[in-house]
Amino acid sequence: MRDLYAARWRGQPGRLEVWYATLTDPDSGLGLWIHHELVARTDGSTRLHGWVTAFVPGEPPVSGRFGPVEVTTPDAPPLADPEDLAARAYVCLGTVFASPDRLEGEAGEVRWRLEVSGDGEPLFTFPRWSWRSEVLPAAQVVPAPTAIFSGDVRVADKVFRLREARGAVARIYGHGNASRWGWLHAELGGRDVLELVAAVSTRPGLRHLPPLPLLQLRVGGRDWPSNPLLAAPLLKARLDLPQWSVRGVHGRRRVRIHVTLDPAESVTMRYENPHGRGPVCVNSERASADVLVERWNGRWAVEHHWCLDHTAHAEIGAPVPDPR
Repeated sequence: MRDLYAARWRGQPGRLEVWYATLTDPDSGLGLWIHHELVARTDGSTRLHGWVTAFVPGEPPVSGRFGPVEVTTPDAPPLADPEDLAARAYVCLGTVFASPDRLEGEAGEVRWRLEVSGDGEPLFTFPRWSWRSEVLPAAQVVPAPTAIFSGDVRVADKVFRLREARGAVARIYGHGNASRWGWLHAELGGRDVLELVAAVSTRPGLRHLPPLPLLQLRVGGRDWPSNPLLAAPLLKARLDLPQWSVRGVHGRRRVRIHVTLDPAESVTMRYENPHGRGPVCVNSERASADVLVERWNGRWAVEHHWCLDHTAHAEIGAPVPDPR
């Protein structure tokens, strides 16, 4: 599983690599988003940078940025050697350190020192072969879909002591951000979890298609659908703010997912793309979600129904409006 954390970039121009963690503290309601990314531009330059955003209940989100630093070769720091991940970080940038079992750093008014544990099997939102082969424009994988975070988070003058905050650590690698997308990570209790990405590619011929939802629902240790790419055309996504949704039928199951991002508890971030101009992302680690799964057995009957109140992690990405 450690191979899933190792850097995929090998010096090619026009690549984007992302490591991110999201979590919710059940005691305080604090949500946290830690985002590290490497942008290998088409002009040959490469930089590593990132940000952290803390979502304190009842207060505006607080963000801080770290980096950027220029990266000259894939083997040079701050990218770690994949053969030595047990001792080194997969990202190490000034005060920011990230490894499979530890996250720490400081940026702006936010400081974090977290131990990461949890033995959940990796979740492949995109088919496993697409992550290994890199044939799609981009792919996402979740090495730690039911991670547990313990430690301290300081936001300005407030200190939050996390004991068993729940969340995930995920990866993205490809040729850049999608044109439009919706993303949801939902902890459903125990080791049950839902990961959803509904995206529109920037590739010619694909950018005018509707969003393609790729979904993985893990309940009782079993993942559905068995092939998220084959199921995707049967699901329909409606991407908007402050609410977006995905629904459809695959096999004997019907799913309806409704996500709400409270504007008062959301943050807007401008992304970078390897070719330059990037999209805008609206993110909330205190989102709400209603997830309904029904099963056909002569008639539709409720199989599972979860209502998450400010404990879901979600975002919407969209192109920057042309000023002309």
